[in-house]
Amino acid sequence: MANLRVKNGFSEGQSTSRPPYFDGTNYTCWKARMKIYLQSVDHQLWLNVSNGPYIPIKIVNNIEVPKLENEFDEHDMKKCSLNASAINCLYCALSNDEFNRVCMCSSAYEIWKTLEVTHEGTNQVKETKISMLVHNYELFKMEENEPIGDMFTRFTNILNALKNLGKVYSTSENVRKILRSLPKSWEAKVTAIQEAKDLTKLPLDELVGSLMTHEITMNGHMEEESKKKKSIALKSIKVDSEDEDVLDEDDVAYFTRKY
Repeated sequence: MANLRVKNGFSEGQSTSRPPYFDGTNYTCWKARMKIYLQSVDHQLWLNVSNGPYIPIKIVNNIEVPKLENEFDEHDMKKCSLNASAINCLYCALSNDEFNRVCMCSSAYEIWKTLEVTHEGTNQVKETKISMLVHNYELFKMEENEPIGDMFTRFTNILNALKNLGKVYSTSENVRKILRSLPKSWEAKVTAIQEAKDLTKLPLDELVGSLMTHEITMNGHMEEESKKKKSIALKSIKVDSEDEDVLDEDDVAYFTRKY
């Protein structure tokens, strides 16, 4: 993907007037963003991509047959232009290599399905990917000394990958999973949440916010305890030096670093 422009020390986001660029990497992310982009431009574009193009029909001898282009009326022209607009949006979003994969497709629907099969695989491949991600979901645990924010990012990456493959867990399942993934040092907080909250109605973001608040409090207590220990150690060094008068500056510096 093209580098983001930097202004005043900060990276600028991508333009809302251009489709998200796809260079063949991170298809899952691009797919979700491209869907939203098409819906934001015109929801009819997304329906054209997801359901297929509009095909003008006429009746000949009581049989429906496609119209020829010179038989299109104004309504047909307008509906058919949606397919061209959707194709243009997709073309503008693709790198040269990805464009070459789909340039022979005649509809936006066909382009979308070709990209899906290329980067997600067939249904059998999708089922295999889902099985692997479900396995990761079931075994998910918070790592030692891992911040809540980092843990939640890893968790949502699994959820998003599953969602894009059609597998969705309920909010209550995700809440219970996060609580089960916390280490033993969080047992008191987990018990408090389970007693105070209805887990079937607890939003995931509210749970994470509560855990992050508790994390900040725990870190504050740990810093205070560390300062107290250092203070006690320094006082001990001072008393010993006054009583025995055997510690020089190097000894004091050594004990200060140690504690």
